[in-house]
Amino acid sequence: MTIRKREDEVFPNAAGIDVGASSHWVAVPAHRTEESVREFGAMTDDLSALADWLLACGVDTVALESTGVYWIPVYEMLEQRGLKVWLMDARQMKYVPGRKSDVQDCQWLQKLMCLGFLRAAFRPDAEVCVVRAVARQREVLLTEQARWVQRMQKALVQMNLQLTEVLTDVMGLTGQAIIRDIVAGERDPKVLARHRHSRVKASAEDIVRALTGNWREEHLFVLAQALAMHDDIARHLAQCNLKLESLLVGLGQRTIDLGRAPRAGSKLREAFDARQTMANWAGVDLTRIDGLGLTAVMKILSEIGPDLGRFANVKHFCSWLGLCPGTKISGGKVLSAKTKRSVNRVRQVLKMAAMSLSHSDSALGAFYRRMCARMDKPRANTATAHKLARMVYFMLTRGEDFVDQGQQRYEEQQRQRSIAALKRRASALGFQINPTSATT
Repeated sequence: MTIRKREDEVFPNAAGIDVGASSHWVAVPAHRTEESVREFGAMTDDLSALADWLLACGVDTVALESTGVYWIPVYEMLEQRGLKVWLMDARQMKYVPGRKSDVQDCQWLQKLMCLGFLRAAFRPDAEVCVVRAVARQREVLLTEQARWVQRMQKALVQMNLQLTEVLTDVMGLTGQAIIRDIVAGERDPKVLARHRHSRVKASAEDIVRALTGNWREEHLFVLAQALAMHDDIARHLAQCNLKLESLLVGLGQRTIDLGRAPRAGSKLREAFDARQTMANWAGVDLTRIDGLGLTAVMKILSEIGPDLGRFANVKHFCSWLGLCPGTKISGGKVLSAKTKRSVNRVRQVLKMAAMSLSHSDSALGAFYRRMCARMDKPRANTATAHKLARMVYFMLTRGEDFVDQGQQRYEEQQRQRSIAALKRRASALGFQINPTSATT
């Protein structure tokens, strides 16, 4: 690495912080103070002293290593004090010359920042971070609630109550009524079968046979405990939904016309209201994109927000998501073109949405099936997720509405492109292609 002179430094007043659980090591330019490296504790007064020292040293930019969640209090404290904080990916600083230590880490981070060799990671606005925290908590509660449902199913199977064989959803209207009656003390299968809803396909006799089992006390105790935990999480989920709704209502900048609303009190009206809230916040209705439902749009907006101005263009956005091919090239030979491994939540949502397009009659569904014919399904899924990411970027940045051109028009466009490619290939070889009309 070629070290530039001080007058060539991009950020001459930059500092570097190596974040830890109990202490933070901070390095500032050597010409700013006699003691250019100091250690600060993790308490709030220590962070305040850290910010005072940086300001006294004339620091205006701070490079912060993203270590677990320990960097969040440091980031917020320095940002509140008026410093420009750059959050760095730890993978960019792992090649520290010499023996690795906390002191050398912060010095190396400060040197790379001064020379302009680092890039800041994406962090959404403060209001989006608030929504994201509540949305992630809601996701945690939903995951935990699903685990307690699985424990209820396990307790039922251990008693040979094959409720899953006659009901599609154990926690549906019929399933919940039966389980709550069992916990209340009812053991007669015929009495329990009376909770059967008219829409259940299984007959009452089948439900009676499924509910004839071995009523063991230990499994009944586990079932009661699991149901209580499920109900307790449901109460917390209701509070989380109310908090999330209040946050989203305050973020709406304009009203987007989604058409006529369903009648009040119906489930369709609830979904419509949530969709309207998302559209008002984003400025566009992302649910118009095939494959992106209300849950997917909620997760996308809560993770990145509606403002994508931090990304220079759509290629940078897709690269941040980890949906672009790799560029490992040596000697003119492509060594690998695999996408990088990533735990990006938006990437996961887009890949799940791409998978749901396998049987869609839309243009995106036709694109996914065409990709599956050309390559294996994991790569086709990534390619389709990349296409969805581009649509999300253009809708949020340009305010464009998504219009599905349909499967038939998409296939006709591909046919015309194939004909044009064949004509160019034939012309290069000295031939001419004359298309003929198909006979019926």
